[in-house]
Amino acid sequence: MDLVETARAVRGNAHAPYSGFKVGAALRAASGRVYAGVNVENAAYPEGTCAEAGAIAAMVAGGDTRIAAIAVIADCPDPVPPCGGCRQKIAEFADGATPVTMATVAGASVTRRLDELLPGAFVASHMPR
Repeated sequence: MDLVETARAVRGNAHAPYSGFKVGAALRAASGRVYAGVNVENAAYPEGTCAEAGAIAAMVAGGDTRIAAIAVIADCPDPVPPCGGCRQKIAEFADGATPVTMATVAGASVTRRLDELLPGAFVASHMPR
């Protein structure tokens, strides 16, 4: 299952009445299962959720805990990157080599490793136990 196409298909379900900026995301868990998410805005803007966060929540709810690859798509001139908060959320469930594909609805895409998008990520080992 192609992650960009899955993200493209689910993107139409996004709830973006305030920004009009619909985003879709899809990830493949280490188990091979695919999970999708969309951005969901609300009137208490910006208290909505990002598409990547929705896909991660679906993955965790589905019983998986590791991201093998993730894709995000939006209708914009250049491939849309995950926001900083979502990069950190992805890092919680992925390693630095995890591919992150960023795409546009027009067909442009670029793939980067997570550690290229989030160098020096804050990880659990930074916190003493």
